[in-house]
Amino acid sequence: MRTRFLEFIVDSDTRQLLRDGTEIHLSPKAFDLLFVLLAERPNVVRKEDLLRQIWPTSFVAEANLNVLIGEVRRAISDNAQNPRFIRTVHGVGYAFHGTATDIESTLAAEREEQTCCWLIGSNRNFVLSEGDNIIGRDPSCSVWLDDPDVSRRHARIRIDSANRSAVLDDLGSTNGTLLGRSRVKAQTPLADGDEIRVGPVLLKFRDGTDEPQKTRRIRRKAR
Repeated sequence: MRTRFLEFIVDSDTRQLLRDGTEIHLSPKAFDLLFVLLAERPNVVRKEDLLRQIWPTSFVAEANLNVLIGEVRRAISDNAQNPRFIRTVHGVGYAFHGTATDIESTLAAEREEQTCCWLIGSNRNFVLSEGDNIIGRDPSCSVWLDDPDVSRRHARIRIDSANRSAVLDDLGSTNGTLLGRSRVKAQTPLADGDEIRVGPVLLKFRDGTDEPQKTRRIRRKAR
């Protein structure tokens, strides 16, 4: 998880504190303290809970916690008398009260707004990413089709979320690419439900941003 507050980023995976992209040194325990406060924000974390989480197998004096708080405040240019980030709740504990954003959550929301497209094959589906999606026999292709009649780099589907478009073009394949019954000779727009034949392989294009199809009612014979 990566969390941003003003010019700072805390990366829990790499255990780094960054300020405008430059790493700021924190001792391991000080990093643990900052991470806990961010994870629990804006709630107050009691001193005894911080001691238990940061030193789970040792008994330490409260003074050690005060030292870590001081180290974290120096690293993020915070001030105990006029705090921007870490608030002291006297006799209770500490709380992170600055504005912070989990970057992964923001990215996930952005992805949800992007065009969600995929290809349906006979035995598996392929999710299409933003930008170029290469279809071919080469295992490095986004859409890998393990068929000897498919060229190594056979065709391409380009997804453009900003313009809500998807286009298909052939990459000079040996056996050609068909959209419906027409051979693809130039970039061709795709629509939800289009059938694409890559050599002998049939794929159906689905665009999740289109209006969903209504569920067809099954007509049952009266008994």
